[in-house]
Amino acid sequence: MIGCGRDDEEPYVIERGTVTDIAGTVYNTVKIGDQWWMAENLRVSAYNDGTPIQFIPKTDGMDTLWANADSGAYCFINEELFGYLYNAKVLLSEKNIAPAGWHVPTDEEWKILERTLGMTISETNNTGWRGSEEANLLTSQYNDGWPANDRNVGLFGSDFFGFNAKPSSIRGHDGRTNIQSNSAWWWCNTADSGKFYYRNIDTYQRRIFRQLMLAECGLSIRCVKD
Repeated sequence: MIGCGRDDEEPYVIERGTVTDIAGTVYNTVKIGDQWWMAENLRVSAYNDGTPIQFIPKTDGMDTLWANADSGAYCFINEELFGYLYNAKVLLSEKNIAPAGWHVPTDEEWKILERTLGMTISETNNTGWRGSEEANLLTSQYNDGWPANDRNVGLFGSDFFGFNAKPSSIRGHDGRTNIQSNSAWWWCNTADSGKFYYRNIDTYQRRIFRQLMLAECGLSIRCVKD
């Protein structure tokens, strides 16, 4: 684990950069351990070869168009703040949704990130809530963008590594959209029995959640450098 600023350590300096997608959108990036990560959620409406991805706007309830989409699709709640939500069918495409030289991280690449944060190998292999304070290290500083909660147990958000996680929410497999903006969800490009692994941070937790999700759901994407 990278040191978290004890008095006898040198201050941790975030190494930053940028990457540009097919549409010309520039994203901030950060180096965490030996990995380069986007410091923002993806918000591109086409694959890397210019092929458009279907846009299915969010609705107030169930949406059969979203639920029955047979190819990659996206929507958004607040694109500038949270980026887009994509179904996992964008991951099934032979086309790359990530900027050139980057890709959607696998479950194993997320585990590498979590071990850098301090999680043990055995914890990273578990499903459900894992670790202890790792979510705080990824969450936007001082809960910027996150709602206040009434239990006094929410994220504080040190954003120690500059990952800048924001509560982009989720779109269910039936098309319902959570617009409370109290959680963040990201796809992993690793499938098992037709479902894909994902990661979740919640305003009432300081740990990171790992599980499998139906491909029809809409989650954010953070890309990692090749």
